[in-house]
Amino acid sequence: MKRSAPLVTPVLVAGCFIILVSFAIRASFGVFQIPIAEEFGWLRTDFSLAIAIQNLAWGIGQPIFGAFAEKFGDRRAIVLGALVYAAGLLLSSLAVTPAQHQMLEVMVGFGIAGTGFGVILAVVGRAASDENRSMALAIATAAGSAGQVFGAPMAEWLLSFLPWQSVFVLFAAAILATLLVLPMMRSPARVSRTELEESMGEILVKAFRDPSYTLIFLGFFSCGYQLGFITAHFPAFVTEMCGPIQTGGLLDGLGISSTSTLGAIAMSLIGMANIGGTLLAGWLGNRYSKKYLLAGIYAARTFVATAFILVPITPVTVVLFSIAMGSLWLATVPLTSGLVAYIYGLRYMGTLYGIVFFSHQLGSFLGVWLGGRMYDLTGDYTAVWWVGVGVGALSALVHLPVNERPLGARLA
Repeated sequence: MKRSAPLVTPVLVAGCFIILVSFAIRASFGVFQIPIAEEFGWLRTDFSLAIAIQNLAWGIGQPIFGAFAEKFGDRRAIVLGALVYAAGLLLSSLAVTPAQHQMLEVMVGFGIAGTGFGVILAVVGRAASDENRSMALAIATAAGSAGQVFGAPMAEWLLSFLPWQSVFVLFAAAILATLLVLPMMRSPARVSRTELEESMGEILVKAFRDPSYTLIFLGFFSCGYQLGFITAHFPAFVTEMCGPIQTGGLLDGLGISSTSTLGAIAMSLIGMANIGGTLLAGWLGNRYSKKYLLAGIYAARTFVATAFILVPITPVTVVLFSIAMGSLWLATVPLTSGLVAYIYGLRYMGTLYGIVFFSHQLGSFLGVWLGGRMYDLTGDYTAVWWVGVGVGALSALVHLPVNERPLGARLA
């Protein structure tokens, strides 16, 4: 009797660790918004633009690092990403003007690209067996959520006794520490003979001519918009919009005693709920249509966001929203990356998923920047929330016509 391939491998363990640290730091940037803006007297737009540029650079860097990894090796790409990430954090700690901070966030964004989903998921996907691939991608994605669980609260704790500059330096050291697990990142090439014979240019042309690839690209935009806006602005939004904290019950159990604490805890709750949601999405992705699962997730996000902004904003509704949205947070990633791998093959998965991820980061740029811009113009985030509802509904619709058959089978 044939033994099934193991789900947990050294590649998966190492990939999870790198993504966990990378995303713990990335998810904490919203916590720095008020301290940095208050120290230098910046407008909310100034810091928001820095985070927006970081997200856009991440999106631009993703296909670049994916192609670099496929040509020169995955581990070299990860080392380069970690070095750029650490350098960006160190130099950002010295920034004293909005322009300096915004330009240096380009380095941070490229660093995230080299240590994030595009490169790591491609390695994990190639190392996993066909029957385990969707679940392996979900576990690696969930590791990013695990980082978010403690990233924002850790930043909030460190800021209670250290200046934000020192926290950035500590984060740079943490990124470099991830390189210790790099020897475990050895992935076999689980690709077909046809894929090996195709050049990157040939598979890119085929994908760009496929309407389904365009639909997947467009659908990922709203995911980035919603996640970018919430990550960058939700802690500040909670701090400023919630009513007074009432002691007792649920809030005491979560250790919430102030709106500032609530903002950081909300991001942590999103991360915790997302672990379960992402793993469930990976399990379902092995059994059901990925495009219909994606449409359902985007529809659910639309409903949750609509309900949240229509009811009074209270600490309890913030907690409930965080849990509900968290369960849908990165559940799209293993399904989208798995869909790309299934339709277009594993050989150039990093590059093809990286291009799709660029759409995600365009949405993230808009969500982060528009959040700060609209806040400065109107004093609240209402319009930005409603834009998120609209693009979420659009993403639910555009996934429905996607053809899930492998491209090679369709062209044969």
